[in-house]
Amino acid sequence: MHRICPILLLMLLPGLTLQAQERPLVDQAFARFFAAENTQQAEAAIDAILDSGVSFAEAYERLQAGKDYAEADTGVVLRSYTAENGTEYYYHLNVPENYDPAQEYQLRFELHGGIGARQNNQPGGRGRGRVRLDSTESTEQIYVMPYAWTGSPWWDDSQVENIRQILDRSKREYNIDENRVVLGGISDGATGSWYIAMRENTRFASFYSFIGYTMVLANGSIADGRSYLHNLLGKPWYVINGGRDRLYPTSRVTPFITYLQSNGVNIEYHPLPDGEHNTNWWPQWRDDFEDFVSEHAREANPALISWKATANGNRRSHWLLIEEFDAGQNSPIPLYEVGVDPANGSNVIASVDGGRVDVVREGNNIQALADGVGSFRLLLSPEVFDFALPITVTVNNEVKFRGTLSPSLETLLDWAARDNDRKMLYAAELLISP
Repeated sequence: MHRICPILLLMLLPGLTLQAQERPLVDQAFARFFAAENTQQAEAAIDAILDSGVSFAEAYERLQAGKDYAEADTGVVLRSYTAENGTEYYYHLNVPENYDPAQEYQLRFELHGGIGARQNNQPGGRGRGRVRLDSTESTEQIYVMPYAWTGSPWWDDSQVENIRQILDRSKREYNIDENRVVLGGISDGATGSWYIAMRENTRFASFYSFIGYTMVLANGSIADGRSYLHNLLGKPWYVINGGRDRLYPTSRVTPFITYLQSNGVNIEYHPLPDGEHNTNWWPQWRDDFEDFVSEHAREANPALISWKATANGNRRSHWLLIEEFDAGQNSPIPLYEVGVDPANGSNVIASVDGGRVDVVREGNNIQALADGVGSFRLLLSPEVFDFALPITVTVNNEVKFRGTLSPSLETLLDWAARDNDRKMLYAAELLISP
């Protein structure tokens, strides 16, 4: 036996040596991935991870754990970046002085009002001091204050992309809880929050609107025809308007909020009879709002999604991504749409026809209805799908896929680089044509 042990050791040594060599490669590859300052740098780091020999299971575990955050600036912090079109976008962060990089923090966007008074992209006003809607002392969170102006108002695609970029960059610098990101605003900023929510809901847990009005987006001077009220489904709202508001009194706002509520949009609405076009009521309503936010964490992989889009709009909602459009592809049953009169088909805000997909997940079974869509992609998370069992996708009453899927390391890394989201990871994807 004493003679055999050295021989066994020699036989095992090459494998042990290989593992010892691979370990630094895995560590280095993930270190580069986590150090990325933007999506492009993260995507450039993928090949090194694929070449490192890491298993899917270990990569998934590392991505769930995320990076080790370093100490970062606290207080009111000014940041900026240059977009692809050459425009520089500024934003302020308000970070707790006792920020702990080992702790996950809720993040809240606050969109300012007064767009007409801002002629350029320079930061200013309240961003230099404390944010207007301070939370209670017991609610530690990071505030983000982006800036809009007449050349790039909140109700423009440029600002939707700006919000995405700011969130991505903030998550790479600070330890943010991806399931507790909230967006809203005041006056013009509140109107902008409705616009953004109709184009981007994947990244947010909830929305809020203070002294704003959705129907401003129907104004011919700013309407783009692609504001689908239907896309407000699935995310909760907290709304406050005043009865004496000179711009958006409750006499105008309440009937429309009631319409949205009656059609399935989750809105907690507080009409204040004596409220004016200001936020003087905030100290009395702050705790109630914080309770609302606390009670509504994001569901990263919702079982039900209904999303409508156009070719030049945002085509994704969570694990659903519309790829191609086909006006000749119709749902086998009429699809009711929030914002559309079923009697004559007239639309409250939107004027451009788009494609829509509704998906319902129950276990490993997916039922979908597609209307005006040529193909769509499904992103499958191991958190909700059992990859040891067959997955079935039925579209417009026809089975389009049935079979088992193997977790893909490449798919996992591709979407992790794009989403930068520890709580929303995908092991496989399916391209489906109705």
